[in-house]
Amino acid sequence: MHRPWTTNGVNSKADAEAVQGWIVKAGRRALLLPGDLKDPDYGREIVARTAETFGRLDLPVNNGAFQQPNEGLDGIEDAVFEDHFRTNVFGPFYVTKAAMAHMKPGASVIFTSSVNSKHPMPSLLAYSATKGALSNMVLSLAQLLSEKGIRVNGVLPGPIWTPFIPSGMDQDSVKSFGSKVPFGRPGQPPELASAYVMLASDEGSYTSGALVTVAGGMPVL
Repeated sequence: MHRPWTTNGVNSKADAEAVQGWIVKAGRRALLLPGDLKDPDYGREIVARTAETFGRLDLPVNNGAFQQPNEGLDGIEDAVFEDHFRTNVFGPFYVTKAAMAHMKPGASVIFTSSVNSKHPMPSLLAYSATKGALSNMVLSLAQLLSEKGIRVNGVLPGPIWTPFIPSGMDQDSVKSFGSKVPFGRPGQPPELASAYVMLASDEGSYTSGALVTVAGGMPVL
């Protein structure tokens, strides 16, 4: 079955293959599974194939997302609003639910939420709403899965420079992107890595239900 490689209009195949190359170069294995997170069967499929390929599943990271800016409420099409929730909220739910059959005590689940979950932007109404739902899901699941010995946490990135920024914004927004946080600049994807590593590691064994902000000094309460 053909699986899409495009997210928010950006073809991610080359990026995925580049990451796979670095993983292989480090002596590890990588499995690329393109698809549509809105499809519940896809969520179950990628979990099953991952567990089958590697023999275990310890750390699902729900990182896929959809974002489309809006200029006003009337400009948000019903289908686009639904796509935000089906991708950003339903997708992680399907994946996490399916993963429970393979995860053992000591395992961890990480969700990529956003500072928009606490500082929603009017121009990102649908996206901000989904990230609020994700942060809430982290807090609920941390309690629900504690009896299984599984930790659940979230990372709240601020303005991070990803391929979507130059492709999904107008030129003025691109030029000013990240300038309003105390650091005065956008973050780079590698600058998020330490948060995920900490939450995934055994050193974070008492950390569950945390929402870790990585936003260049931006206050998020």
